[in-house]
Amino acid sequence: MKFISWNVNGLRACVGKGFMDFFKDVDADIFCLQETKLQEGQIDLQTDGYHQYWNYAEKKGYSGTAIFTKKEPLNVYYGIGIEEHDKEGRVITLEFDDFFFVTVYTPNSQTELKRLDYRMKWEDDFRAYLKNLDDKKPVVMCGDLNVAHKEIDLKNPKTNRKNAGFTDEERGKFTEFLESGFIDTFRYFNPDQEGIYSWWSYRFNARKNNAGWRIDYFCASEKMKDRLVSADIHTEVMGSDHCPVELVIE
Repeated sequence: MKFISWNVNGLRACVGKGFMDFFKDVDADIFCLQETKLQEGQIDLQTDGYHQYWNYAEKKGYSGTAIFTKKEPLNVYYGIGIEEHDKEGRVITLEFDDFFFVTVYTPNSQTELKRLDYRMKWEDDFRAYLKNLDDKKPVVMCGDLNVAHKEIDLKNPKTNRKNAGFTDEERGKFTEFLESGFIDTFRYFNPDQEGIYSWWSYRFNARKNNAGWRIDYFCASEKMKDRLVSADIHTEVMGSDHCPVELVIE
């Protein structure tokens, strides 16, 4: 099974930049989006052969997630069951026979770390949500996690140490998550690979200079380790300030 996750940074804009070409070419079994920036009825996306599931933020033009899946799930859940977190359309969970599949758009801590305290609460609550799922059956989780975990995961670690996405607090929460029984699949297959990123600022010719961050992930339960086949980052795909990431499992 092939899974794709992509922060499209506004789906309507991305559709105008070749989104459907990649969608059709990659032929994923499950294709996830973050930061759709849509309300219901604002787009009619023809994805023949796929079931569509959308989670919209209450605030217009903000956040939002979607999943397109060839196989119909047993159940679909929106949010994590905590009102404080569930107004921004950040999480969709699909339940299949033998695993849960979750896509997430993690809150950004923002400039001057205005939202860092909220982010810390989110991290604890989301980790608890995933652990609860994992107690029932294995989990595949993907999305824009808004954190570069290690120095190898961004071009300029020294100058970003106290910036959103690379604070000690955010990195520590991701470590805590992995230690609770999950695998960062790209690092599992590519432990020492440098210079591969999934997000580049629109400023300073960042993408041209590959001054990026790896903040988009596929993570899987430790108990799925034997089913992992490959993990890739499609750095060649344009259309957003993020590029798609991929996981293949048996």
